[in-house]
Amino acid sequence: MSSPPGSPSVRTVPEAVHQRRWLILGVLMFSLLIVVLDNSILNVAMKTIATPPPHGLGATQSELEWAINAYTLVFAGLLFTAGLLGDRLGRRKILLVGMVLFGVGSVLAAMSDSPGQLIAFRALMGFGGAFVMPATLAILMNVFEHDEQPKAIGIWVGGVGIAIAIGPITGGLLLEHFWWGSVFLVNVPVVLLGLLGMVLLVPDSRDPAPGRVDPYGVLLSIVGLVLLVYGIIKGGQLADFADPEVLGAIGSGLLVLLVFVLHERRTDHPAMDMGYFRKPAFSAAIAAISLVFFALMGVTFFTVFYTQSVRGYTPLQTGLLILPLALAQMFFAPRAPRAVERFGARAVCAGGMLVVALTLAGFLLLDQDTPIWVLEVLFFLQGAGMAHTMPPVTTTIMQALPREKAGSGSALNNTFRQVGGALGVAVLGSLLSTSYRDGIEGHLTALPPGVRHSAGESIEATVAAADRLGPAGAALLQPANEAFIHAMHITVGIAAGIAVAGAVIVARFMPGRPSAPKPEGAVQETAPASVPRAGERESEES
Repeated sequence: MSSPPGSPSVRTVPEAVHQRRWLILGVLMFSLLIVVLDNSILNVAMKTIATPPPHGLGATQSELEWAINAYTLVFAGLLFTAGLLGDRLGRRKILLVGMVLFGVGSVLAAMSDSPGQLIAFRALMGFGGAFVMPATLAILMNVFEHDEQPKAIGIWVGGVGIAIAIGPITGGLLLEHFWWGSVFLVNVPVVLLGLLGMVLLVPDSRDPAPGRVDPYGVLLSIVGLVLLVYGIIKGGQLADFADPEVLGAIGSGLLVLLVFVLHERRTDHPAMDMGYFRKPAFSAAIAAISLVFFALMGVTFFTVFYTQSVRGYTPLQTGLLILPLALAQMFFAPRAPRAVERFGARAVCAGGMLVVALTLAGFLLLDQDTPIWVLEVLFFLQGAGMAHTMPPVTTTIMQALPREKAGSGSALNNTFRQVGGALGVAVLGSLLSTSYRDGIEGHLTALPPGVRHSAGESIEATVAAADRLGPAGAALLQPANEAFIHAMHITVGIAAGIAVAGAVIVARFMPGRPSAPKPEGAVQETAPASVPRAGERESEES
């Protein structure tokens, strides 16, 4: 690692790697692109996939949620193992394997004949993505010196903004000219180019003294999360969280996750080292990632239905509407480290999360005829808030660990982000579904009794049922829009409160403004702050 500010620079990265570090970062961002690109494209395609065959798959609200959660749960459950395997076997090898699996899963998802097949192949894509995401950040930490890591992480996070911008627009263009499966098939050329760049430019790195893999911990985490989220989704689908099946799934999931935590505390080779959480700044950064993605992913899930189902925009137009969020993130994320240098991580992150909370609360202004520029302003401010939250918390997490454990640190960072997002989709999606059903139920009496329950599951289901009725179904459209707007307002209010809670945690526990560096030539004191961390001592001794 580099020396503390004010002391002579000591380079620990090989010169050949150091000279091409920015090209390597470009390849890593390209690899990251496919993971984020796919999810952002899927958000635009959800309405199309929900339409009946041959234009879509006729997926229900819960099936759409599982198309997202199947990916996310497999992704999050395997991140522990992927990070550990990268540290042990080599991060570039793991990255290459993940890219290949992701490409294969994309082809199969594009050829799906049913929602069930789509969910299964999305899980395979999650398997590959789990090997891609932690490897990119771990390699970044090993090709950049300590003082350049915040800037590199800011650019890495900005790459997410690029994917957010490209994804919806690409998805909209594809859906206007091709069938829905093209939104997955487009991943293939990106995978092939990424593989070529990795082979030519990216160096391999590994932990010289890795620990053993913890298969029991990984299995417990997967089972616990699947049970928990399944119970939440089922509760929204049934509009009854007191149902025995729902309570059994949620209770079992929480119990398995408790066993997971106890196992990780006692085993000598944990998949998740609980000792990291004794550092307040580390725990606060993890909480910030979880809560902000909980709020944002849940809201993003239904924003597409607001723009397309309520406002009548096409998938391409919806992609263009999301552009301000992406552009703000692309612009501000690489500049966030400068703000941290001036004001400190605590102020920057807390301010960013408060901006996110305000934009979520701003969704309360949206109804069926609100000027669309209001949504555009909210998206831009939301992207700016995210851009001032993610780079500092990611840097805090990664720099709290030795470089040799970069794979494990990256796995933790991405696991809590993905779990937070998955729970956001499940909890807020279920809340939206329950609130919508309560609002539309009294207007479904014109439908045959056998289809009333399914027609009340989502606004798309109601619109589809109204279309089947012909002119008589037109009377359902206005109540459906009103019920959806009301449900959306309830959901964004809760999401905004969650983002405020994250801001409070950050303001309490994240580090403040960094101390000013000593002038060059000043005598360096021998103090604990200048003592290398465990991983640095091992590198120097070796």
